[in-house]
Amino acid sequence: MPLLGSPLESLFFDALASGRMVAQTTSFFSGSGGHSALQPAGAQAERIHELWQLTLWICMGVFAAILVVLLIALMRAPRSATDSAPLSAHAMGAERPARRWATCATLGSAGLLMVLLGIDIWTDRALSRLPTADAVRIEMTAQQWWWEARYLDAQGRPEFSVSSELHVPVGRPVIVTLKSADVIHTFWVPSLHGKKDMLPGRSTQLLLRADKAGTYRGECAEFCGLQHALMAFSVTAESPATYAQWRAGQKLPAAEPSEHDSMRGRWLFLSSNCAQCHTVRGTEARGTLGPDLTHVGSRSLLAAGTVVNKPALLSAWIVDPQSLKAGATMPPSKLPPDDVRALVAYLGSLR
Repeated sequence: MPLLGSPLESLFFDALASGRMVAQTTSFFSGSGGHSALQPAGAQAERIHELWQLTLWICMGVFAAILVVLLIALMRAPRSATDSAPLSAHAMGAERPARRWATCATLGSAGLLMVLLGIDIWTDRALSRLPTADAVRIEMTAQQWWWEARYLDAQGRPEFSVSSELHVPVGRPVIVTLKSADVIHTFWVPSLHGKKDMLPGRSTQLLLRADKAGTYRGECAEFCGLQHALMAFSVTAESPATYAQWRAGQKLPAAEPSEHDSMRGRWLFLSSNCAQCHTVRGTEARGTLGPDLTHVGSRSLLAAGTVVNKPALLSAWIVDPQSLKAGATMPPSKLPPDDVRALVAYLGSLR
């Protein structure tokens, strides 16, 4: 929906100028837990980091040895001119020691590769030996281009859903069941674990544990279409008490609006197409095509990590999602500016 000439034009471009969308989301993570496999914050990520460090040093040592041998060979190589006599049989025989060195180097390289293979297998087994007692269970479904996370109780029954924003307790194992609703995606939180493919029609599991508090960025690591680069999520690791408080709040239905704008926004939400695509527990909105918005006001990011959850950017997202995330399935809104502000007020009150 073009915005030029409309009353929302200034609102939209102010959001673009002040938010910088993706740049803001990057700074959000850089100030908390980060997004780096070189800064492990969990048991599995630490194992992977140790394997990477060992592989790096072995490969650097082999590369350095090759350079040294090459330099020695260049320095000791005989110089010849155009009138030099051809090599004699005696000179050819002098190459035998070099062949022995080359054979030893080949066998040594093969041995180092076997060592790396053995350590890789040992690391893979160590990743799966994390105790799972009292684990948090989450069912993560990847869709073009956002993430739906369902938190399950001890019996595996869904309790509530969140979009692209996970919370886990520090020091407690988390079992994530991975599914894909459309194409191949890959679940990856570099600071907590390695990559895991998500295949349509199949379920896989990934076991992780965060040992350091912080907010860590996750992403889809398999090209999955137009907005693959804008398909991120966050994992907030917090103390068990803070996590228990967050989880208890997420189980509650949406709060009833108390202000005039948010009350009007609630009526607009339920009477428009919004309720056909989104769920707000405690209301008549039970759509399943889009994310659950029961507590959207408490989320830090919107549109799978595309923009920071601020009123101006939320307004721009409602009015013209394609301008922020081309290819998103959410249609543009034709609501007048006053209605958009009321709708944003209602969504912001859902905490």
